[in-house]
Amino acid sequence: MLISPAYAQAAGGGAGGFDPVFIFMMVAMFAVFWFFVIRPQQKRAKEHREMLGALKRGDQIVTNGGIIGRIARIEGDGVLLVEIAPNVKVKCRQSMIADTYQRTEARDDERDDDKDEKEDKKDS
Repeated sequence: MLISPAYAQAAGGGAGGFDPVFIFMMVAMFAVFWFFVIRPQQKRAKEHREMLGALKRGDQIVTNGGIIGRIARIEGDGVLLVEIAPNVKVKCRQSMIADTYQRTEARDDERDDDKDEKEDKKDS
C-alpha cells in the first residue's frame, strides 16, 4: 500500500472557554449599531408620532403618496378628510401622513415686481 491510513485526532492548539476580546468586540459592535442605526430611527419615529398627534383642522399636509392637501375634518378612528383641490375631498388614514407642509412665502422683491405689473395693467 502506498497510502497509509490517517486516524482522526482531536484538534489541538485551540483554547476553549471564555474569550474576553470576543465579548468586548460584540459589545462594541452593538454600541455602534445602537448609536448609528437604532437610536436615530427611534427618534424619527417619536417625532412622527408627535406630529400626527398635533394635527388639526386647516393644517397643510403631505401624504406618503406625495399628495398635498389641507385637513378639512378629522373623523374618528384615525381617518382624515383632506381637501386636495377646491371641492375635492378624499379620506386618508392619519398614519399615512408623511409630513406637514408649509409653503414658503414669496420674497419681497418678487412681490414688488407683481405689484408693479398690476399697476401697469391698471394704467392701461
